[in-house]
Amino acid sequence: MRPPSLILSLLFMALPAYASDTVTKPIKQASAKEEASVPLKDEIKQLKETPIKESKAEAAARKKEAQAADELALKIAERLAEIRKDKDDVSKPAARPFVRPYVIPAKKTVSADDKSKKAAKHWSYEGEEGPLAWGKLNPSNIKCDLGERQSPIDIRDGIKVELDTLNFDYKPSQFQVIDTGHTIQVNLGAGNYLNVSGKNFELNQLHFHRPSEERVNGKGFEMVAHLVHKDRDAKLAVVAVLLELGEPHPVIQSVWNNLPLEKNEIVKALKNLDVTQLLPKRHEYYTYMGSLTTPPCSEGVLWMVMKEPVQISPEQSAIFARLYPHNARPIQKTSGRIIKESL
Repeated sequence: MRPPSLILSLLFMALPAYASDTVTKPIKQASAKEEASVPLKDEIKQLKETPIKESKAEAAARKKEAQAADELALKIAERLAEIRKDKDDVSKPAARPFVRPYVIPAKKTVSADDKSKKAAKHWSYEGEEGPLAWGKLNPSNIKCDLGERQSPIDIRDGIKVELDTLNFDYKPSQFQVIDTGHTIQVNLGAGNYLNVSGKNFELNQLHFHRPSEERVNGKGFEMVAHLVHKDRDAKLAVVAVLLELGEPHPVIQSVWNNLPLEKNEIVKALKNLDVTQLLPKRHEYYTYMGSLTTPPCSEGVLWMVMKEPVQISPEQSAIFARLYPHNARPIQKTSGRIIKESL
């Protein structure tokens, strides 16, 4: 690269020659030809400016045409969209009405109580559906055939001991009477209890059999009333009150006064019933472990048979006999069971 001093010296050397040429050069006069060319240049300039103005007008016209074309295209597009929508609506299948899906109903579970009720509709005290066939009518009745502690029994050879006192805590209560198709049953209101051996049982219902299902040393009775109790653990305790012919009984009469006109019809009595009056004066009893005397013949039932019978009139017995002349299960085997009786 050359040093700056050298460049400056060269510039100074060339400057005088340039200045002399500028000053000494004479001004050239314009010729006629050159003067004639001036209007030509103005025309050319005018021609150049004129196309510029025309192109702006054309641009404005083209812009207007383009805008009109865009508006027309927009209208065409909107129309096509409407036509397409109408076509889609026509080709679209009509909406199907809502149909609730079919649901297979759940299979109802059958409880043991339902089975017992179903079985109860088919058993009887005589004929092909009598006591000898109970165990075969329904699987839940198997104890009726194979049970080892069935009821009723002929009470014999009882061990005489000092038994626990039966503490009856009964009070007048509302009651209902129903003809079950097998007996006359009295459903009692809450609040009636039996306490024995430190256990508390509530009285639920009482019903009747003719003749008495229980026997004492081979002796039968006109009828028997079974008072069915249940504790908190659903264990059953049945008090049997033996009925013999004699004087009319007010409790029995109160029940008969409310007999239903149809089977399985429930009659709600207007007056209360005091079951205490149905008990004998003396509370000595026999006791043993047994079963229900009707299907399903469930075992584990505590039985207490009152030793002293209670009297009913022949007319009262005849009223029941018109409905159920015989609704007693035959005597069952003792099978070595211990029987206790009060001293």
